[in-house]
Amino acid sequence: MRSLFYLFSALVVIVLAFWAYRENYETQAAQDHAEDLQDEIALARQRLRALNAEWAYLNRPDRLLELTELNYDKLGLQPLQHYQFGRVNQVAFPPEKAADVPLVIENSVEVSTMETRP
Repeated sequence: MRSLFYLFSALVVIVLAFWAYRENYETQAAQDHAEDLQDEIALARQRLRALNAEWAYLNRPDRLLELTELNYDKLGLQPLQHYQFGRVNQVAFPPEKAADVPLVIENSVEVSTMETRP
């Protein structure tokens, strides 16, 4: 009986050692994958910073003005004038009484056990 217990204990130790060995390598693989992803993210952020700098360089007002002057015959672009913008009194705001009107929903479904106000 004692030898069976020793055999069973040795088998459990072997199984646990195999499990720990396997978990160790899976953890290392996951850490390597996470590091690779972090490297990719860093490269993508670096590329994004470069693209943002290039975008800012290409959208300089003096450069755009020069391009519009060079391509005026093709595009017909004109500078913005003050009369092309609207005024605040031209904006159609909703009437103030609209906020006091209760919202009526037809065919509503009650999903709470709490009482609702009429």
